[in-house]
Amino acid sequence: MSTPLLEVEDLTTTFSTAKGALTAVDGIDFAVAEGETVCIVGESGSGKTVATESVTRIVKEPPGRVEGSVRFKGRDLLEMSEPELREIRGYEIAHIFQNPQEAMNHCYTVGWQIVEALQIHRDVADETARAKAIDLMDRVGIANASSRFDDYPHEFSGGQKQRVMIAMALVGDPDLLIADEPTTALDVTVQAQILRLLEDLQAEFDMGILFVTHDLGVVAEIADRIVVMYAGNVMERGDVLDIFERPAHPYTQRLLNCLPEIGGRKGGIPGTLPDPLDPPDGCRFAPRCEHAVDACVTGDQPAEIEVNPGQRASCVHYRPGRDDSVVRDGIPDADADGEGVSSADD
Repeated sequence: MSTPLLEVEDLTTTFSTAKGALTAVDGIDFAVAEGETVCIVGESGSGKTVATESVTRIVKEPPGRVEGSVRFKGRDLLEMSEPELREIRGYEIAHIFQNPQEAMNHCYTVGWQIVEALQIHRDVADETARAKAIDLMDRVGIANASSRFDDYPHEFSGGQKQRVMIAMALVGDPDLLIADEPTTALDVTVQAQILRLLEDLQAEFDMGILFVTHDLGVVAEIADRIVVMYAGNVMERGDVLDIFERPAHPYTQRLLNCLPEIGGRKGGIPGTLPDPLDPPDGCRFAPRCEHAVDACVTGDQPAEIEVNPGQRASCVHYRPGRDDSVVRDGIPDADADGEGVSSADD
């Protein structure tokens, strides 16, 4: 990987609740290079969204508290003042949120909202901003952009609203785009169009993309590298081909078995995510893992171990002196007739 555009180290996000401290993200690391797409995957509730919102500190503080190091172009975002952050947030680093229906203000026209996003960061005249907004709408594939500038959000389909959100994200020609489940509510045809659009825009702007999803089918299409999260921890990381062809962690293997073409026939990953207020000792996935041994349920989350060049897994079975075939034999087999699992979003 080239010099990271974004480098996150020991990121921890906790929330104060009436029942005690809730750790949503527990000391994770990841990086994104220019022009690279890194996908954070895992079941709903694994901490993916909180992790990405912690990067630009849009997590409400308090009750949230974000600690660690988040270096963007060499500067630590966690050490910046709020005015300094506002210069970067939405401009050099842009977000696309999961639900455009809720992210847009239905009292204002779509064009006005794009113009507002532009003028927050740039001192441009109204006519210039309008022309830029129309150009962005056209570039993200909204037909008759000039005539649709004054339409309201309710006059757009779900896919068109997502395109508008992408246009708003591009107003500052961002270096990093954080996309949180941007295709979840869309049908497969529109989903493919949005993914293709993001790929084209990435090539045009040379953006790094941090993409959050539970859909491994999407990951297979767009990712360069994958970070697998579970219960606020990183279970595995590596290049997309390594993860899909040689998944090392039992949790990753189970997630891949969710894909229908691999093994998703019936049932699901047994058990549920642990209580973030009272997580288990040892590996967070141990209570649901068929390969768990005594060493898996003591101490902290196991340190990541390199299992293949550039691929690391947080699993005790890869420690020196242990027989890693116990977990390697669990690699998904598209021809296997064994027990299948269902969607990772179950």
